[in-house]
Amino acid sequence: MADRKELPTVNPAVAQNQKQAASVHPAVYIASWIALSSGVIIFNKWILHTAGFRFPLFLTTWHLVFATVMTQILAKFTHHLDSRHKVPMTPAVYMRAIVPIGVFFSLSLICGNLAYLYLSVSFIQMLKATNSVATLLATWALGVAPMRLQTLGNVSFIVVGVVIASIGEIKFNMIGFICQACATVFESVRLVMVQRLLSSAEFKMDPLVSLYYFAPACAVMNGIATLFFEMPSMTMADINNLGVSTLVANAAVAFGLNVAVVFLIGKTSALVLTLSGVLKDILLVVASMVIFQDPVTPLQAVGYAIALGGLIYYKLGAEKTMALLSQLRPTYGASRPRSLVVILVLVLAGFYFLSGSSVSLPATGYTSATSH
Repeated sequence: MADRKELPTVNPAVAQNQKQAASVHPAVYIASWIALSSGVIIFNKWILHTAGFRFPLFLTTWHLVFATVMTQILAKFTHHLDSRHKVPMTPAVYMRAIVPIGVFFSLSLICGNLAYLYLSVSFIQMLKATNSVATLLATWALGVAPMRLQTLGNVSFIVVGVVIASIGEIKFNMIGFICQACATVFESVRLVMVQRLLSSAEFKMDPLVSLYYFAPACAVMNGIATLFFEMPSMTMADINNLGVSTLVANAAVAFGLNVAVVFLIGKTSALVLTLSGVLKDILLVVASMVIFQDPVTPLQAVGYAIALGGLIYYKLGAEKTMALLSQLRPTYGASRPRSLVVILVLVLAGFYFLSGSSVSLPATGYTSATSH
């Protein structure tokens, strides 16, 4: 899946139960998650655009089929999904709770994949900064949380930053923008529905168990869409030109992301998770500029920095944000997040340097799909 989501958010009780004595340094789990999450996006961008395999629905369906097979194997031969036996899943519950969430998940993946045909990876990552805003609005619309204008004011910086980044986008494409906006809306609704489902003490699912239940339903739905929209124009020559081994490797990386999430949840704090996500987004933008030579203007860099700052403030709150800033001072015995902050600042500085010179870079690595 082009924008591979961590499937899905987990019940807080599960996260607490998964905390064990660390035999491996948490940085290994963080680095693995960042590498796999970024790798999935870059890999899929290369397949859908650079390699010319322009069948995003098929690619999404293939990922879900692969995930279905792998979770079935893990359930049969390992103990990693034994917690599924504690979930009161019946056919009626599956149709009422899992299938509707699967529908929105499939729609978000389809729209997210389509966006990669029209927009650069860097710009899409900037647009994704609004995911938290969309999820907040969805919680209000679906009655999961009461509306608070102060919270809306806190996320306004994210919106302002993304608007500035959009104004500065050189290769803006309205079709791609609409696809990504739809993907954001569908994903936010899905997350709220999952939150409501997991708010019950009966449903305690980690990402792998969730994938075990969601993947088959999503594979069927995406498969039907693929059958009608892409299969008539798709041939075996398209698959052979890309390579079966490439498709297998691509799906394996996407599935590996879900495995990495399981370990990451129990090994880190909310602060480290937030900073890791921001660091990953910055690295993706820089990677897009280097690998695909996607141009990023200084105006976009400013807008994206504002959006990321607003995102950190919204997720951590004023108190934790101030504590985070205080860790930037060189103090003896600083905690682990401080080193992550230093890395983030260095990467952001490099991002500004690249963005200042990217205007003169030849954008041969990216061609709008509308020009084909």
